[in-house]
Amino acid sequence: MFIVLLKFSDNKSQASQFMEGHKEWIKRGFKDDVFLMVGSLQPDSGGGILAHNTSLSDLQNRVNDDPFVAENVVSAEILEITPSQTNEHLKFLLS
Repeated sequence: MFIVLLKFSDNKSQASQFMEGHKEWIKRGFKDDVFLMVGSLQPDSGGGILAHNTSLSDLQNRVNDDPFVAENVVSAEILEITPSQTNEHLKFLLS
């Protein structure tokens, strides 16, 4: 399981130029059953993604394909977590 942090860089002002491609990239992540949740980092500092069903190297490639990453609108950090306990709603992450 992974947490991806997409933190705005100095090129944040260019976000609107690449927003449609970024949204399509997010849709592909959900369609491919890799993304579980996507949301905004508060206050207005970027975005965060909860991901699974992938390897670290495949996720790194996927993240590099994000137009926001490719165009340096955000910098990406990937944190890998090995779940050991969850509540009932997230039991599927333990397998």
